[in-house]
Amino acid sequence: MSTPAAMHPGELRWETRLLVMVTAILTVFGLASLYAAATMERDSTGKFLDQLIGAVVGALVLSVVSRVDYHIWRKAAWPILFLSILLLLMLAFRIPGVAPRINGAHRWIRLGPVQFQASELARFAVVVWAAMLAAKKGAAVRGFKTGVTPFLLVFGLVSLLILLQPNLSMAALVALSGGVVLFTAGAKIGHFLLLGVAGLFGGVSLIWAEAYRLDRLKCFLEPTSCGEGGRQLNQALIGFGSGGPFGVGFGQGQIKMRYVPYAYSDFLFSTIGEEWGFLGVTVVIALFATFCWLGFRIAKTAPDPFGQYLAAGLTATVALSASLHAAVNLDLMPTTGLGLPFMSHGRSGLLIALLSVAVVVNIGRARGRPVKQ
Repeated sequence: MSTPAAMHPGELRWETRLLVMVTAILTVFGLASLYAAATMERDSTGKFLDQLIGAVVGALVLSVVSRVDYHIWRKAAWPILFLSILLLLMLAFRIPGVAPRINGAHRWIRLGPVQFQASELARFAVVVWAAMLAAKKGAAVRGFKTGVTPFLLVFGLVSLLILLQPNLSMAALVALSGGVVLFTAGAKIGHFLLLGVAGLFGGVSLIWAEAYRLDRLKCFLEPTSCGEGGRQLNQALIGFGSGGPFGVGFGQGQIKMRYVPYAYSDFLFSTIGEEWGFLGVTVVIALFATFCWLGFRIAKTAPDPFGQYLAAGLTATVALSASLHAAVNLDLMPTTGLGLPFMSHGRSGLLIALLSVAVVVNIGRARGRPVKQ
């Protein structure tokens, strides 16, 4: 029986082109939605310009990095991980002038005029490192002591440092993103079930340990009896309802007028629902679904295990972030503070998201060509 011929790179090129197109649409739509949602903020123009600069720089990053052989990330995995841990340690020790306190948390690194969220780089670094180690270990990843344990130690360390900021939602997202890489690499389901139970108990304990986290949970469970927090969640739902089929019109939404906090970031999806209606929400969901389908399709057909794990992990970070953001806005889970990828305000998050797309695009372009050893 003859072996099927490998597909020519040209036959696979439509997937990477469509992935870039979907990313561009989400980013541009996000800029427009953010501009409308931030109109009531004190520095609305500054927020829009920050995001616009991030989009322009991110587009340049995407254009350049998508042409760089993705195997370079395998060599850079340890340095990027160490850099991320170093930045997170700077935040943990609250270094004056470098780790400012903003909105009650130390999540941003400030180096002169540059300010960025270190956890965004850490999330990318964890996926790259996990993909590298999983590809190196091969079938050994199915063992717990020699396979899973090294991953848990790194995931646990990075998540703990992010938790100290404090930022429980991002800490959980980092662990979940790394877990996707492990799952893709073939780790045993039984190990995930045990870790899932342990993570559930750990998450509940962390929520109970902080009053503001417990308040968020109470607001989710009993929104009518928890005051301001419950009112905000109800307003987010009202935004979707008032949008109707086609929305109230671009820039005409009302919930951004202090009815929900951070309408331009944490509750951007609800403002889209109000101004663009069911049609706009459907388009956004369809775009993210298409993005994930393309990303996982590229991962499935990647030239080597490292490419498979890396593309799957980076695609999963976008899928998880978008799903959690939408779930919060639809009152399906307690508030987390996670933005909508490519769309919510946050220059560092946008840059890392576009960098991730660039890596996935390069993996997609490498299919059908000889694998470099």
